[in-house]
Amino acid sequence: MSRMPALFVGHGSPTNTFDNTSYTRAWRALGANLPRPKAILVISGHWYFGTSAVTAMKHPRTIHDFYGFSAELNNFQYPAPGDPELAHRIVEMSKPLWVGADNDQWGLDHGTWSVLAHMYPDADIPVLQLSINGVKPLEYHLELGAKLAALRDEGVMILGTGNIVHNLGVLQRHAEHGEDWAERFEQAAIDQARNDPANMLDLLTHPDFAKAVPTPDHFIPVLYIAGLAAAAGEPLECLIEGCVMGSLSMTTFGLDCDPGLKSALQRAAEAETLEQAMEPA
Repeated sequence: MSRMPALFVGHGSPTNTFDNTSYTRAWRALGANLPRPKAILVISGHWYFGTSAVTAMKHPRTIHDFYGFSAELNNFQYPAPGDPELAHRIVEMSKPLWVGADNDQWGLDHGTWSVLAHMYPDADIPVLQLSINGVKPLEYHLELGAKLAALRDEGVMILGTGNIVHNLGVLQRHAEHGEDWAERFEQAAIDQARNDPANMLDLLTHPDFAKAVPTPDHFIPVLYIAGLAAAAGEPLECLIEGCVMGSLSMTTFGLDCDPGLKSALQRAAEAETLEQAMEPA
């Protein structure tokens, strides 16, 4: 079995679950063009609490971790199965770092299902989530990401979802692009990922870091993918880029992706409908 690619996807608003945008069309094309995984392990910016845990239930519930959105969104279900055996393998391979098996606390939050609803709309691939341990230093997440590298040789896709730039306090809902500071930081992150992903934390010294990353929860998922890149000795490729609403980046990085994938995503982004995004070139 060939090594499964890994991804970091900028997930944006929960409404992307149903929206037809250049980004969601590209997500559709991701699922159509990547090898089909045996299972998917997701690190979402929305499961951020005081320990490391992996979902270990057979049937993870769909979590609606937001408020103020439509009934349609609150009723959405993504009934992907879990994989308890894989969860316990992750617990073991993470040692000596401690990761617990979660049998009932969490499930799949919108950082996961808003993206997978486009990539794998049939919800027929087992999905697990790994929590973000908010009491650990940022270096911990690079280290834990690297420890998961062997999963990719077993057909498991590792998917981080969050946003490189995520400042809801200055969001401009009708802005189509990012503020200058947001786009500067996004470009710095792209350059760092391409040139030296092992040192993604060099971004902490960037003059726009504090404004781009006022809280670490949505930034940390990219560290897991950077840790995987460091373990493989490979760069991350920027597959999708762009900022929306002034202060939110939709950047997507890929590791070990087919050389033609970026072109396929660009064609999909330029399509008019989600269905056209799935059509071959």
